[in-house]
Amino acid sequence: MSDNRQDAKSEVEALIECRLREHLYAIESLMADRSTVAEIAMTIAETFRAGGKIVIFGNGGSAADAQHFAGELVGRLYLERKAFPAVALSTNSSNMTAIANDFGYDSVFARQVEALGVPGDVAIGITTSGNSANVVAGLVVARRNGLTTIGFSGGGGGAVRDTADLCLTIDTDDTPRCQEAHISAIHIICEWVEKELASI
Repeated sequence: MSDNRQDAKSEVEALIECRLREHLYAIESLMADRSTVAEIAMTIAETFRAGGKIVIFGNGGSAADAQHFAGELVGRLYLERKAFPAVALSTNSSNMTAIANDFGYDSVFARQVEALGVPGDVAIGITTSGNSANVVAGLVVARRNGLTTIGFSGGGGGAVRDTADLCLTIDTDDTPRCQEAHISAIHIICEWVEKELASI
């Protein structure tokens, strides 16, 4: 192996070690807030048991996490069971672009929550900064309309912490590490909900 290639390999390995240590720190933050994760899982299970649904939303990678969350619930994680009603609000491009064009991008989730959410449902807003204006607006409308509100955030929690009934906050300002902890929480929540409701 040439010296240049060996140097590059050492740099890559150092980056890997750094990022994995940051990942572990984010997961430790998730572990420290496992009580909130448990409350979220129980709330979702209770909502499904009562005939409600969940609507989930976020931007970019958090939109992907919202879709992943909904997919695990509508599809399955481990167990054969009935589908659970969950909708990711970023998936309908006609809704998104029409609302953004007519009302502004800050309204893309709020307008859909207003249309789809009813009392007894749960709205879940995912934003690694805690301050995405359209996510906060979606949660504000959800609360006003009688939905239970849940936030997934990072850093200090941002505006979402004050808007959501429950807020899981990962103690990092690094977006990728926050997203990694969020998806770990999502998988755990879906596993609990699935086990709790598999027999209904």
